[in-house]
Amino acid sequence: MSEASNLSILFGAWPKGWVDESCFTHELRAVETPSEGQLLVRTLVLSVDPYMRGRMSNAKSYIPPFAIGKPIESGGIGEVLHSESPLFSAGDVVVGVLPWQEQGVTAAKSVRKVTPDAPLTAQLGVLGMPGLTAYVGLLDIGKPKAGETVFVSGAAGAVGSIVGQLAKIQGCRAVGSAGTDNKVRYLVEELGFDAAFNYKTVGDQRKKLKELCPSGIDVYFDNVGGETLEAVIWNLNDHARVPLCGMISMYNETELPPGPRNLMELVRRRARMEGFIVSDHGHRNQDFTRDVLGFLAEGRLKHSETFFDGLAQAPRALIGMLKGENVGKMLVRVASPAGS
Repeated sequence: MSEASNLSILFGAWPKGWVDESCFTHELRAVETPSEGQLLVRTLVLSVDPYMRGRMSNAKSYIPPFAIGKPIESGGIGEVLHSESPLFSAGDVVVGVLPWQEQGVTAAKSVRKVTPDAPLTAQLGVLGMPGLTAYVGLLDIGKPKAGETVFVSGAAGAVGSIVGQLAKIQGCRAVGSAGTDNKVRYLVEELGFDAAFNYKTVGDQRKKLKELCPSGIDVYFDNVGGETLEAVIWNLNDHARVPLCGMISMYNETELPPGPRNLMELVRRRARMEGFIVSDHGHRNQDFTRDVLGFLAEGRLKHSETFFDGLAQAPRALIGMLKGENVGKMLVRVASPAGS
């Protein structure tokens, strides 16, 4: 590949409301030369995830915003072309933070070698950051007990789909919400959820939750916030736990919508609501990888992936993920591994 053919996707402008193509710039850029502690990596697969919307804002957050005129970056899998780190050699396949470039320089400390004998793209999903998010959010913060009811919103996404299945593995009743009837069928018929509903067509979510969770909700894994969170609070059991993973229903709003009006119910029910960031839980990686590899091998955990092909389609994949167009993990195939 010549230097002039190195496609790069740059952050072009702060979005006003929903992210669209105007927020990105496509450029051909020269291939950079890695310095000490860096790698030149050929991108194979890129991940798009909800947290990236937060990096498209200059508001104070737990992670720095993208820089205007610089390549977008996200989780990815790539092949090392040149290494200036003793930890990696040319030909190594790595997973970690990669720039949105066909060939890009990344810090060696930002990646690790892929897990041997594990499905490659799964290491960005069920065996990657979304899987770990589901694992620590449900097990460490939600602390489900056998026989309890676990409800998860955004249940057909990369995180929610794993949460519901882990709840079933823990002996719980799993209920989910999603944005299409096809996704609802997928949750129940393919993933084994006990019940699910389409939040866009159900009308009164509070009433529907009471119907589908007649014994109340013990753990609510929140991916969406907004009206769903308020409806859930009315249906919580005493001493319920609410891991707050994300609020995707609010990410593209230009003004903050009214918050839940019934927070006093948390006091009455002695319920606990706790936000968490997966990067604070790296100490759980070994347990997570061991357990999830076992669940996959036993057929107790399933995962789906939705693909866009070509680096130029990465912005479209991100926009689509934010609009709920994916089932399971949204990924972008950029290139094939050498020798494949």
